[in-house]
Amino acid sequence: MPLYGQVIIGPPGSGKTTYCDEMSKYLQEMGRRVAIINIDPANDSLCYKAAIDISELITVEDVMDYVNLGPNGALIYCIEYLEKRLDWLLEKLRKLTDYYLFFDCPGQVEIYTHHNSMKNIMSAIKNELDLRLCCVQLIDCHYCSDPGKYISALLMCTSTMYQMELPHVNILSKIDIAVKHKSKLLFNLDFYTDVLSLDQLLDALQNDPHTSRYHRLNKAIVSLIEGQNIVSFVPLNVKDKRTLELVRKNIDRANGYIFNPEENQHAAMLNSVMQLDINDLTLDVLEDLPKSDSLETMMQT
Repeated sequence: MPLYGQVIIGPPGSGKTTYCDEMSKYLQEMGRRVAIINIDPANDSLCYKAAIDISELITVEDVMDYVNLGPNGALIYCIEYLEKRLDWLLEKLRKLTDYYLFFDCPGQVEIYTHHNSMKNIMSAIKNELDLRLCCVQLIDCHYCSDPGKYISALLMCTSTMYQMELPHVNILSKIDIAVKHKSKLLFNLDFYTDVLSLDQLLDALQNDPHTSRYHRLNKAIVSLIEGQNIVSFVPLNVKDKRTLELVRKNIDRANGYIFNPEENQHAAMLNSVMQLDINDLTLDVLEDLPKSDSLETMMQT
């Protein structure tokens, strides 16, 4: 029987580690056996108990001290080192039979957009262990408050989806912040989740004196994104089980996860209670979602 899992990626501060912790707890409530694997060598403050931790093999701090590299170079060094020592990881993963796996990955986006080591690592793990993986990319909702940032996020997601060569679900994280600061959004939430006509964003960029001079470049980038037409987002507030369930359904559909009888019963109960679809997730509906004080503080700073 194949194993299943998620590869959690995204820029720094997008909420990857928090997502691993909250989603793993949610799936455990459904009856899944869950294990989290930390492969971020710079993450020294885990909020969960890792079944496997790359810090046992190598850390960014050690590489910076002994190889005399900066933090970015040291992180790439660590990932390349893990690729060469993949037997260490595979040996530990073989002990996690019948577990649903979370791979908590670093926040350095170039290792997903054009560097090959992470892609090679996940490809080898998938083939060796008959592991069906889904790449879950978290994007902080603050990117929606600025047209230029949002377009750059779309471009990054497009590049990552091609580079990683895995089933892919893009998540718009910390959506409770978008609710609180909805006045900063030019459009409704479904514009950003469904990636609707980007010509309207071009108009907004043209009205900004800092970006209007790059109109031809912006138009070319937007044309590229719309031509590929592969990016959309699922909104998420990790403190609200309705959005966790929506994300869970999209990921299970992407990697073909097969429920056990206990999960089937739990999922049927949730669906009858929640009846929530992505098209229902407007800002008005999200007003009553619980807010995260720490995220609100971050937004204010």
